[in-house]
Amino acid sequence: MLQSEALDILKTGANVFLTGEPGSGKTHVTNAYVRYLKQAKIDVAVTASTGIAATHLGGMTVHSWSGIGISKNLSNWDIDRIASNERVAKRIDRTRVLVIDEISMLDGAILGNVDRVCREVKRRDEPFGGMQVLFVGDFFQLPPVSRPGEPLAQFAFESQAWAEVSPFVCYLEEHYRQEDQTLLSILSALRNNAITDAHCTQLSTRCIADPTRLSNDTPKLYPHTVDVDRINSAELARIPGEPVRHDMTYSGRAALAEQLKRGCLSPEQLLLKKGASVMFTKNSITGAFVNGTLGVVVDFDDDTQYPIVQTRGGRTILAEPASWSLEEHGRVLAQISQVPLRLAWAITIHKSQGMSLDYAYVDLEHAFVEGQGYVALSRVRTMEGLYLSGWNQTALTINVHVLEYDHALRQRSQQTRDAFGTINPEEFSRMQNNFVVACGGQLSEEPKKKPVVPLVGRAQKAYAVDRIRKEYPNAYRAWSKADDALLTDQYTAGSDIEDISTAFGRRKCAIRSRLVKLGLIEAPDAE
Repeated sequence: MLQSEALDILKTGANVFLTGEPGSGKTHVTNAYVRYLKQAKIDVAVTASTGIAATHLGGMTVHSWSGIGISKNLSNWDIDRIASNERVAKRIDRTRVLVIDEISMLDGAILGNVDRVCREVKRRDEPFGGMQVLFVGDFFQLPPVSRPGEPLAQFAFESQAWAEVSPFVCYLEEHYRQEDQTLLSILSALRNNAITDAHCTQLSTRCIADPTRLSNDTPKLYPHTVDVDRINSAELARIPGEPVRHDMTYSGRAALAEQLKRGCLSPEQLLLKKGASVMFTKNSITGAFVNGTLGVVVDFDDDTQYPIVQTRGGRTILAEPASWSLEEHGRVLAQISQVPLRLAWAITIHKSQGMSLDYAYVDLEHAFVEGQGYVALSRVRTMEGLYLSGWNQTALTINVHVLEYDHALRQRSQQTRDAFGTINPEEFSRMQNNFVVACGGQLSEEPKKKPVVPLVGRAQKAYAVDRIRKEYPNAYRAWSKADDALLTDQYTAGSDIEDISTAFGRRKCAIRSRLVKLGLIEAPDAE
């Protein structure tokens, strides 16, 4: 399915699972829909399964939004207590559309609790209290995990809440990150649990025994946080001199600001030196950099001490503080500010999710959960940019339930496309407008028509010429000698005036007049 098709379906108010391979545009479609809703004055809650993903979206975790916290086992009394919380109840009651990103990492039991709270607050026995729900994610990526002592986590699609929502599936099929056919072939094989010896041979060509041979600013992806912290600290210490320190600032509700801090890829205390390998952690509103842009600190501003970064593309950027905020119904509840950088000698595979990298060194020998290998390999744009320590069996393993479900998703996406494809444009537009009205939103105003001003003299003639040139682009233009020669050749060769008119982009009467002037035909008798 194309991005535009998915966006049109979302605008009808249908519950949707938006999925697709990494780099297919899931975030782009989500952001476009959220902008559409805000323009229509429809209250939308943008949430995610993790703090990192929520920070990218400018929202909060679904756990915080719904007031359920991290507990899986909630009694009816717990649900009633949460729904009685004035702040939570007001938030949910006003919401008309609920977005949950990175749905692959959300435990099905948690999704069920969100559903129960929404029904209780809205006093409607419909899935999520009758709100439109948009699930976004890719189940081939990192799965939900269980805390020690908790029951085994289940995928969101295995929950009763998911079954009752029964979302339409929009499976995006275009690729915007990778164009390398070899890498695409390997990723496709992973998604189909069809890795062959040939694929392994291709991966083995990207293995290097000594990562120190690589450029020092090549980011290294590791499964474990301890390896990331160790490498970044050691590399920074190797650079002589004292580091320049930038502290994160925050405002708003302390608990929500703390949530933003945990989800932000930039650390609370950022230590940098000239020569430090860094990565931008946020998309620039001007397009100067994106989340994942790599570079090196080449200097610091004399007045502010903000780092000056030279990217691999050769651009020099003053990295000024950026803000991450948590908004609700157009009001900022909490906000943090920090220089949008992090040390980039190493990063965890988990925190790399959502990034696009030109090159990276990836440790898959210590992968410990299904999906880590797929996430890591899909971060890189080309095989030439991929360097591997090696891999273990877990790295190339796909959950069998995800594999089976993916085949069904592709079929359901085609069914969705077929079903909505039978609706004529007028009916489609009516459905979209009805949804806006049902949500209490505002329909976009029709552009005002300019008043018709009578034209006289030259203005009238110019208007007439412009209108005629929409069909005949060369009308009223001067004839050249070349035009005359070509016209003569075509007419004497037997072409009729209608064909010549089309070829020259001039009206038939103009062709006849020119033929008369050239002496090729006689002028018609005047009546």
